[in-house]
Amino acid sequence: MWNAEWGVGKGEAPGRIGSVCRSYHPDSAFRIPHSAFSNARMSLRVGVIGAGAISQVAHLPVLSRMEDVSVVGVCDNDLPKAQALARRFAIRNAFDDIEDLLSYTKPDAVVVCTPNHLHEVHISTSLAAGAHVLCERPLALSAAGVERIIAAQERAKRIVMVGMNHRFRSDVQAVREFVRRGELGQIKAIRAGWYLFRPSRSGPDWRRRRAESGGGALFDLGLPLLDLAMWLAGMPEPSQVTGSISRGEGGVEDLGCALMVCRDGLSIFLDVSWRHMGEAERFWVDLTGAKGAASVSPLRVFKEAHATPINVTPTGAAGRENAFTASYRSEWAYFLAAVQGRVDEPDLGEQLVLQRLMGTIYRSAEEGRDVAP
Repeated sequence: MWNAEWGVGKGEAPGRIGSVCRSYHPDSAFRIPHSAFSNARMSLRVGVIGAGAISQVAHLPVLSRMEDVSVVGVCDNDLPKAQALARRFAIRNAFDDIEDLLSYTKPDAVVVCTPNHLHEVHISTSLAAGAHVLCERPLALSAAGVERIIAAQERAKRIVMVGMNHRFRSDVQAVREFVRRGELGQIKAIRAGWYLFRPSRSGPDWRRRRAESGGGALFDLGLPLLDLAMWLAGMPEPSQVTGSISRGEGGVEDLGCALMVCRDGLSIFLDVSWRHMGEAERFWVDLTGAKGAASVSPLRVFKEAHATPINVTPTGAAGRENAFTASYRSEWAYFLAAVQGRVDEPDLGEQLVLQRLMGTIYRSAEEGRDVAP
């Protein structure tokens, strides 16, 4: 442990003990009472587990501006890195052991931002300590891992939310409203893609080791796209899945695509790449319905009227705030509301469906044939 105010190192007796850190979505039964908070002003004490890029550029900039949140500690196995991040965001405590973070700071919640293979154990450890959990995607590396987390969450009676931040984008929320109100008619097709350039030897080594990452581009980029498509479509039931991947270094795929045909006739196609050679990153989600169509990034909505496509794109759907930052701010607002019992608890059953589908996509790609989920 390191304490910014008293300069206490791990193993030394601190003059005082500070605190630590913690994630999202609707549809469930129990709600967390306000008494679950540890102080009278209802400020959520949050501990941050993992001091990597997503903590630095997404979570901490948002948390540092939330009035009803107090970040009480940051933990990373690289203690100097955790200390530097703590100084940057004026966080009192830094640790290199999750157990120390949980026992010394006693957070109400933690956000898990560690490599993929550590998510399950860090969620379980945090739940056992009585903390609510917001976890960066994926929740676990497999469907079996998600099932274990669901069981642990039910025992602990705490909120667990996976950080599918794209659900909280203003353009996605606008499209969801059109779909929810039936203005696009029955959704017939969803086409989504995400292309970015990741140099062969860049980034953390764990991303290119499947046992630690869970997969390559299809797992990294395809999972959040699949979540968006399934969520916008109301979680339809796929009846046939086809996957294709192109492996790069380390045995994980640099490129991949998947086609899912659902029992209601909807088709979902995903296309992802870590090897995009272009001027900028590309991200898109296109929906085609019986009465209209919508696109995300940029937001466009068209409806048929008098045998003509009419542009009905809402104005003001995108604010001045960067869409990336805004999505994390809204994600945290939802998580906080879920912990306070003001909105429905996130449905982890959806994440179990997604993990099973990802497993089916990989199985189809490896066997070279269509597979029924």
